[in-house]
Amino acid sequence: MRKRSAISTYPPTPIQSYIMSTLLHVDSSPLFEKSISRTLAAEFVRVWREKNPLGRVSRRDLVSLDIPPIDASWIESAFLDPALRSTSQQASLALSDQLIAELIEADEIVIGVPMHNFSPPAKFKLWIDQIVRVGKTYAQKDGKRVGLLSGKTVHAFVASGGMYLADSPTEKFDFVSPYLHTVFSYMGIDKVHVHSAGGTAAMLFGNVSRDAFLQPHIAAIDAS
Repeated sequence: MRKRSAISTYPPTPIQSYIMSTLLHVDSSPLFEKSISRTLAAEFVRVWREKNPLGRVSRRDLVSLDIPPIDASWIESAFLDPALRSTSQQASLALSDQLIAELIEADEIVIGVPMHNFSPPAKFKLWIDQIVRVGKTYAQKDGKRVGLLSGKTVHAFVASGGMYLADSPTEKFDFVSPYLHTVFSYMGIDKVHVHSAGGTAAMLFGNVSRDAFLQPHIAAIDAS
């Protein structure tokens, strides 16, 4: 199992510099300005803009987006030959098409993800259900599944109330980090860097200030 630290535990990679590159910024915390994951993702975007003055940032806030759950119509439409889809079937996939297009256009993706009951929030899972799609982000070739989004990098900032460090008794309760690696790898994205900001409950109990909690995480982003 990969090792995690409280700040950044998957192989830290310097923020890439591209000419006219695109960064997709995705948030999923319902806490908005109080959110730690949103704050860290926003700091990443700030540093990325400095390093990519010609780059473009595409924004997607999942909390404000109405994402319907996958239903039978969606599944049938997704697995049907596009040439055979009816107007209503095309409409059922319209949001999926839009969200996938954002992923395809991006060179890098930065995601703010809070941990809710040991897993990603519901809105994040609904987004994943829309973008993991046969023929779009993965395919079957010669009897094997292949991801279609290779060459991209994901940076995920995961905030959690508890601490889920490697080799600790609570490590097994972290279903967010493994999930992120698995689902993006399934779509062909193998460069997934998960930056953990565990222990946010300390702020709720007044044991540490917000600024003091954020400081080492902000510093790690600024130094990348």
